[in-house]
Amino acid sequence: MFQMVRLKEKLCLFFNNRWLVFVAAMWIQSFAGIGYLFGSISPIIKSSLNYNQRQLSRLGVAKDLGDSVGFLAGTLSEILPLWATLLVGAIQNFIGYGWVWLIVTGRSPILPLWVMCILIFIGTNGETYFNTAALVSCVQNFPKSRGPVVGILKGFAGLGGAIMTQIYALIHSPDHASLIFMVAVGPAMVVIALMFLIRPVGGHRQVRPSDGFSFSLIYSICIILASYLMGVMLVQDLVDVSHTITTIFTAILFVLLVIPVVIPISLSFSQTTRGPSEEALLSESQKQDPGVSKHNDDQEIIFSEVEDEKPKDVDLLPALERQKRIAQLQTKLAQAAAEGAVRIKRRRGPHRGEDFTLMQALIKADLWIIFFSLLLGSGSGLTVIDNLGQMSQSLGYDNTHVFVSMISIWNFLGRIGGGYFSEIIVRDYAYPRHAAMAVAQVIMAFGHFFFAMGWPGAMYIGTLLVGLGYGAHWAIVPAAASELFGLKNFGALYNFLTVANPAGSLVFSGIIASSIYDSEAAKQAQERHPSQWNGASILSSFLAVEEPLKCEGAICFFLTSLILCGLCIIAACLSMILVYRTKAVYNQLYGKSRT
Repeated sequence: MFQMVRLKEKLCLFFNNRWLVFVAAMWIQSFAGIGYLFGSISPIIKSSLNYNQRQLSRLGVAKDLGDSVGFLAGTLSEILPLWATLLVGAIQNFIGYGWVWLIVTGRSPILPLWVMCILIFIGTNGETYFNTAALVSCVQNFPKSRGPVVGILKGFAGLGGAIMTQIYALIHSPDHASLIFMVAVGPAMVVIALMFLIRPVGGHRQVRPSDGFSFSLIYSICIILASYLMGVMLVQDLVDVSHTITTIFTAILFVLLVIPVVIPISLSFSQTTRGPSEEALLSESQKQDPGVSKHNDDQEIIFSEVEDEKPKDVDLLPALERQKRIAQLQTKLAQAAAEGAVRIKRRRGPHRGEDFTLMQALIKADLWIIFFSLLLGSGSGLTVIDNLGQMSQSLGYDNTHVFVSMISIWNFLGRIGGGYFSEIIVRDYAYPRHAAMAVAQVIMAFGHFFFAMGWPGAMYIGTLLVGLGYGAHWAIVPAAASELFGLKNFGALYNFLTVANPAGSLVFSGIIASSIYDSEAAKQAQERHPSQWNGASILSSFLAVEEPLKCEGAICFFLTSLILCGLCIIAACLSMILVYRTKAVYNQLYGKSRT
């Protein structure tokens, strides 16, 4: 009887362990990156429905809008339980892509382009529900480890394209449209199976000394997983492997995905009570969690006055000396206020590092600098992701799936690495997280330059650099937003910032890239058939009256890639402006941990 009670207690600990929530969120994110498969399914849609590149780009913009416009998901996550939010996303994903599959396979009548855009939007919009539920629950469960948590979760979302491509290889269907069916059914099944595990379980109350080892184990698995997928892809691309070997490859992939569950099992079944060291960590975490508002009004007012009155050179002092000077100034202000010598001003809202509502954050320059830096940087990366199939075809590559899978892996490593290195910058140096963002955007600029040149192997190098840089955005930006604007309304803030993604794609992919591609394709068609080519046929090609045009050679994306390169440099400059503006904030939030 006693053993049964003990087993029940341990099972209860297991199902309420924040690491189980984290692992379940990782599994959901592994199948949530459906937007990254658009480069693989777009040629199927293009050939089946006889679209030209401009029409396909409009579908890509609809996909990006669905992937990023998560206001409804953010709102529902504050009203509904997170399992209900996930269920809504699963239903949207199934209906949207399921209907597209019916149309592409001829089981449903062909619909106008605008209706196809709505279906793609609805299907991809389910991903915002998955992302919001996973991030909101895990950031609340791990408030002291935002960078690693966000980086790992967003990393698995980026890796979803490679994972689902490998599963598609296992299915070995001659019908390429079955990939669309898998996109419709696969994520919905996984989410419904795990949705009741995703919820906040009071992470700061469960801080353990073993957290460092657990994160190291997760990072190791992530690196092994990415390396394994890269190796499998190269083997499958270079060698004609049998279906048996593909099955073995996929089985090993699933084993690697399941291994992290060892962490919550070991924590739940090997430890019984909280030790003194955990109690110490608990009290420390409650005192020092950045992004949590103070509740004492007098202390807040005094802090506001200190920010206004302190000399500018104070922030340049060593951490210990800076704290002494600020404490002295705060004491003098409090004493003077008590004696009536000075009048403390009531502040007009929160300061950086405290909890903002979305409306309060929208009037802050910092939020808009983050937004436009993200728009230029991630928008340029998304343009590459959306057009990767056409870019590789224009350079003579037949197998576009390998580049889609590769950019998923580099995207994954960029998110993991971006979260890890930005955390080092913050924790060890108390320096703004966006310094890592500027580095990532410079790396992306080099990647776009390689795409523009079209040298031998440029597709591989460009995919590597752009994938890494693009992925880093989605590890660094959410963590930085939670530090500057707090955790209380993190879901709304995160979903506002994600709007930068489709906004960038709308301009860079939907207008610039598609127009240049179709223009170059028209020139090549005119050179091939000058006698049959006139102004009327040029116009009809844009209206999809004739067969879709195809562009060949590096010239197809030369100008587009150079434009994107310049935009990434501008984004890096914006990131450095934010670094300059927020140095004092990060010193205030993290300076104590360095003394």
